[in-house]
Amino acid sequence: MGKLEQKVAVITGGGSGIGRAISLQFAAEGAKVHILDLNEEGGKAVVNEILASGGQAVFNRCNVTDQQEITAIAQNIGKIDILVNNAGIAHVGNLENCQSEDFERVFNVNVKGAYNALHAIVPIMKVQGSGAILNLASIAAWVGITDRFAYSMSKGAIYAMSMSVARDYMAYGIRCNSISPARVHTPFVDGFIAKNYPGKEEEMFEKLSATQPIGRMAQPEEIAKLALFLCSDDAGFITGNDYPIDGGFIKLNN
Repeated sequence: MGKLEQKVAVITGGGSGIGRAISLQFAAEGAKVHILDLNEEGGKAVVNEILASGGQAVFNRCNVTDQQEITAIAQNIGKIDILVNNAGIAHVGNLENCQSEDFERVFNVNVKGAYNALHAIVPIMKVQGSGAILNLASIAAWVGITDRFAYSMSKGAIYAMSMSVARDYMAYGIRCNSISPARVHTPFVDGFIAKNYPGKEEEMFEKLSATQPIGRMAQPEEIAKLALFLCSDDAGFITGNDYPIDGGFIKLNN
């Protein structure tokens, strides 16, 4: 049996990048995976990958900023054992070049989106008397990152919300943790480099990789393996913690 056999997992932003890797990993371990994503093409593609390999998966088109929408989906799913709040967007800029609309956009997706999923699913877990929640924070919640004002704000909020939920719902058998990745090699990173450094893609990829003391970016599958452990029964004694997965960035980058 897989580590998540007979578990039902909801993964926001499961149609690409880290979310895709987590969805594939969880399905391979026996979970029925519900992908909530605004990107219908990407989400359905991941579902088809899972189904083709004999796993169980369902795509739910969802705008995580819409509380009514995500609540209706959660209630329709019914039993939910695992929630992974992965959906998120980035913004490049310091305080002065972060406009109000930029700030609100990042807040609405990264913070309110996670809140909406928690608000919809924690009551379901509370009735069940069990549940595992994993929120995707970032090293930006731990240290200052140049030109990431709005993004850092949002990930600091994710960290704090994770600790609050862990404290408030421990008595109901609900565990809540967060993880803080450093740079992960996803299509988003490739797109960011191509957009901002045309003609210098290889040079910039190497430069960004070198900012991790370990000398490379993480692979999405490495993040997924930590997510699997924290959402499995193997981590039954773990709640209220954040786990950097950062190639030494926080402690060794000096």
